[in-house]
This record gives sequence, C-alpha cells and structure tokens, in this order.
Amino acid sequence: MQQQQSEFDFYINLTKPSLGIYVRKGAGLPDFAAAEEKQWQFSGHVWQSELSPEIVKELDSNGHAFQELGG
Repeated sequence: MQQQQSEFDFYINLTKPSLGIYVRKGAGLPDFAAAEEKQWQFSGHVWQSELSPEIVKELDSNGHAFQELGG
C-alpha cells in the first residue's frame, strides 16, 4: 500500500522576500502571521518530497515552518 504524500501551501513575505513560510494545505496563516496577513502572499503548493527533512519535522511539530530563501 502506497503512503499518500502531504501537500503544503507556501507564502512569501512581501516586506522581506527572502523569507517564506510553509503551512499545511488549506490551513491558512498561523495566528502570529494573521496580524500581518497583508505582508504575506500565497506563492503556491509544494509536496512533502520537495521539502528538507528538517522543514517537514518543523511542520509536524509546529504546524508551520519558516525558510530563508536564496541563501
């Protein structure tokens, strides 16, 4: 039996484009980000297999994961 892969939503911070946040698909932004919702723009979906094990672990633990981009 094949395990189904998780899908995540990815948002970019418009005031700091080198910062992104992953959340479970359809979960929306976490409460701390909701206050600054206009600073975040949905950028697309990613599959679990596209993420590093560290990011997946953080998503499992916290429900979200930040990532510095382009470094």
